[in-house]
Amino acid sequence: TEGLGMSVWKIRGERTVYSNRWLTVNLADVELPDGRHLDHYLLRQRPVAVAAIVNESDQVLMLWRHRFIPDSWGWELPAGVVDVGETPIETAAREAEEETGWRPRDLQPLLQMHPAGGLSDCVHHVFWTRHADHVGDATDTHESERIAWVPLKEVPDLVERGELRESNAVAATLRLHLMTLAGR
Repeated sequence: TEGLGMSVWKIRGERTVYSNRWLTVNLADVELPDGRHLDHYLLRQRPVAVAAIVNESDQVLMLWRHRFIPDSWGWELPAGVVDVGETPIETAAREAEEETGWRPRDLQPLLQMHPAGGLSDCVHHVFWTRHADHVGDATDTHESERIAWVPLKEVPDLVERGELRESNAVAATLRLHLMTLAGR
């Protein structure tokens, strides 16, 4: 860790193996702290923005959806890849409105995370608010089976049952749950 006198892994070279508009797969020559080298694949990805909208009843607006890659159903927060020319907070607001029909106001940073830091440089920017206006139906209807207000107090049980497993949603809703317990 920087600042604690510990050694770090260093990239000594990197080349692209595959690239598209969503991600780039690179092969890196990595030098370990003991001087040895290894080849390591890594993903270079655009940032993701996430919106957590919490109502006055301490319920969070979530999407129930199927993810085909792990072939699982679960609750998620509205999220999407940050478009070129857009800030993460703009993306979070846009995605929330497109996926839920609710337009968030006064979004505030909640957390940033690297959901797969050993493989990817992708950063997830999570924002939250207690202020949103219902502006109509979701326009990205393919994003979810249903949209619902989920009580934050149920989050630990949803995680335990495997109904909430998307890393950014788990981290954000658990943090929001703890904030409500603390009266914030």
